Amino acid sequence: MDSRRRNPYELTEETPVYVISVAAQLSGLHPQTLRQYDRLGLVSPDRTAGRGRRYSARDIELLRQVQQLSQDEGINLAGIKRIIELENQVVALQQRVAELEDALDGAAAAMRQREAAVHASYRRDLVPYQEVQQTSALVVWRPKRQQQSD
Repeated sequence: MDSRRRNPYELTEETPVYVISVAAQLSGLHPQTLRQYDRLGLVSPDRTAGRGRRYSARDIELLRQVQQLSQDEGINLAGIKRIIELENQVVALQQRVAELEDALDGAAAAMRQREAAVHASYRRDLVPYQEVQQTSALVVWRPKRQQQSD
């Protein structure tokens, strides 16, 4: 079974379960503020078949972050939207880097296997060649004189 498949009844932080009134209460914002954030594309909840908004735990956290950036940091909504876009881009790039690292690890392992196979195929009756260091020494060869036998 594929590890990415989940139980359809399992709740995650991305499962859209909160209606707008509950999301507003959990985030400490007015429902009209949530609608405005949705129109601006700051926090876009999932929609039901009847077009009702459904917020996830991640959406609630994002609503709190938008409020904190707006109220405490004084960042306007256009700036907050850009921050969210950049954060999402960073997450996507981090995931891509992880994928590429996995692919690289796999390619390196395959290369090591192929290299080992090549080394294992070497003929054992061949002697590795070692280059002889050249010198300017002179060697004189003199044949041995044969000794006479008695």
